[in-house]
Amino acid sequence: MEDNPADVTLIREGLREAKTKHHLSVAIDGDEAIRFLRREGRFASAPRPHLVLLDLNLPKRLGTEVLCAVKTDPNLKRIPILIYTSSLAETDVNAAYECGANSYIRKPNELADVYDIVRTLEHFWLELALLPSTRPV
Repeated sequence: MEDNPADVTLIREGLREAKTKHHLSVAIDGDEAIRFLRREGRFASAPRPHLVLLDLNLPKRLGTEVLCAVKTDPNLKRIPILIYTSSLAETDVNAAYECGANSYIRKPNELADVYDIVRTLEHFWLELALLPSTRPV
């Protein structure tokens, strides 16, 4: 869930270099992120994600609000959510983990670092970690 097209492009490029193919869906604001994850309206047939990268600085509804809403929803709370943001503020880090974030990653400034992060995320979250079922409870 990312509102910055440049960041989305960098992640897409990093995923192109990945060992396996992944589907990337993008929500451009916090309200759209919630509708997408709950499969509401035009997102009724959207795939349930195995993993969410969530920016904290989203329009309409902040990332922490999205995170708290997802982690308190019985049908969504098992989806791993990784905060991927530019904020290093201790209050943001603490709030994210308080709401149930599975990880907190600071967006890098260098393109090569974005690729490294994508490769690391892919390796850990999509190759090593056992993820919960994407079916609702």
